[in-house]
Amino acid sequence: MKLIYQSWWKILAVLIIFYTLIAGFLLGVPHMPILHETIRNTYFHVPMWMAMFTVFSISVFYAIRYLMTGKEEYDLLSVECVNTGVFFFVLGLITGMMWAKYTWGEYWSNDPKQNSAAIAFLLYCAYLVLRNSIDEEQKRGKISAIYNIFAFPIMVVLIMVLPRMTDSLHPGNGGNPAFGKLDMDNRMRVVLYPAFIAWSLLGVWIATIRYRIRLIEYKRNAID
Repeated sequence: MKLIYQSWWKILAVLIIFYTLIAGFLLGVPHMPILHETIRNTYFHVPMWMAMFTVFSISVFYAIRYLMTGKEEYDLLSVECVNTGVFFFVLGLITGMMWAKYTWGEYWSNDPKQNSAAIAFLLYCAYLVLRNSIDEEQKRGKISAIYNIFAFPIMVVLIMVLPRMTDSLHPGNGGNPAFGKLDMDNRMRVVLYPAFIAWSLLGVWIATIRYRIRLIEYKRNAID
């Protein structure tokens, strides 16, 4: 009973994901020109970004905690949140490219938001490369934490701000509306909004599992 009580949010995440998978394919959607049935990808593509933002935000929080306390556990949790965020980043890029192929005619059309997302992805890949290039624990933790703290707002600017300042095929950019009455209705909202919560919870769940594994390895190496 205690285990179930502590894992309620994991159970909730699984249930909502199954709900969004089923409802996402069965419930009706607006009949939009060009998009047609591909609009259902909204239930999968956009929540991947939401999960990514969630775990990246947690990573920055624990990077700050590490710099304040020097506790290795915070550093490990921060980096595992980044690893998880990169995973969802890749899923977001893949689902976006698949959607672009059916709506814009090609997987990569050099759309401003596509290019900005690619730069942001490389920014976090550089974080992982930098971290793995430093052997000394404290130096590695401090440098990667500082990098992480600065990388997050840059990523937000690249994905959320810069594309809105130029013309873009993406909804919500360059005057192109998103999640409004023109491209969404209540049938979609009752699937999309729960999907935000479910995939974000799944991202946190994956990060905690990775953190526990990394912590066991860290303690084992410390003993050896």
